[in-house]
Amino acid sequence: MTAYLECLRGIVLREWLRFVQQRSRFLSALVRPLLWLLVFAAGFRAALGIAIIEPYDTYITYETYIVPGLACMILLFNGMQGSLSMVYDREMGSMRVLLTSPLPRTFLLCSKLLATSLISLLQVYAFLAIAWVYGVRPPAMGLLLALPALLLVALMLSALGLLLSNAIRQLENFAGVMNFVIFPLFFLSSALYPLWKMREASEWLYWLCALNPFSHAVELVRFALYERFSLTALLVCLGVTLLCSALAVLTFNPQHAALRRNA
Repeated sequence: MTAYLECLRGIVLREWLRFVQQRSRFLSALVRPLLWLLVFAAGFRAALGIAIIEPYDTYITYETYIVPGLACMILLFNGMQGSLSMVYDREMGSMRVLLTSPLPRTFLLCSKLLATSLISLLQVYAFLAIAWVYGVRPPAMGLLLALPALLLVALMLSALGLLLSNAIRQLENFAGVMNFVIFPLFFLSSALYPLWKMREASEWLYWLCALNPFSHAVELVRFALYERFSLTALLVCLGVTLLCSALAVLTFNPQHAALRRNA
């Protein structure tokens, strides 16, 4: 057990040091959601009136509605950023060094996912603190209750990023693949618009958003922030996390870069 804890501590510490040395990564993670909150929300506020929907007990501003989705946006981009670091580590050979450990590969990869997720949580709570100052103030208990929900969503998106990184053989291909994944996941979800608004616009668009796992991730965080619980969102997020994690572990091959160089 001590060996497992030491290994986990080492992986988390490595990710933390990488994060500290890349301050621009922290700032860039906040710029995107803050632009939506401070700039775009001002324009959409009049066009998108929000009715009384769960988990809210009254009419809310558009800024209040999008904050949970923007928090999940940070987790989404960080999950994909984690997949970039995985591709880079594979290219440089450091993943093969890590996997020489006698500990199971599943534990090592899951530790990597957990380390990436913990770093993401720091950035999410920094964003929520700025949103609090701006005037979007979920209940204090909700901020605490949202922690396990945010962690589960971070693990789900990190596992998805790891799974995608297994299919990326070269760093040059990373941007195209990530854009193909990130933007449909984010925009075809309930992060920016309520699902009932989507249904008013288009029935097929509504179903795309309703079946999107990222929509359930957003709703899980939204309900937790306002001291509510969504069983459906929890089950979907758990199922997708387990599925992506299992597939990522099964398909992971640290020899990809080495084989390409030899070829």
